[in-house]
Amino acid sequence: MATVTVYSRPGCGLCEEMKAELESLGAAVEEVDVDSNRELKRRYGWDIPVAMLDGEIIAKHRLDAHARAAVRRYTGSP
Repeated sequence: MATVTVYSRPGCGLCEEMKAELESLGAAVEEVDVDSNRELKRRYGWDIPVAMLDGEIIAKHRLDAHARAAVRRYTGSP
């Protein structure tokens, strides 16, 4: 199963939406709380959620058609 890393924080509605959509596309989601690390908090601030696949940012805030297609290719889902 493909794993997508989502940088987020607790209580973030957009983060929950993105994680649910990624899971519906067949991806396993590894969630990273940006508030748990000073560097991540500085890097992302309120610019979350951020989805990364194979070390590349594929989406910020919401999944677009290109991000969904990338996840589908990676997971082999239709």
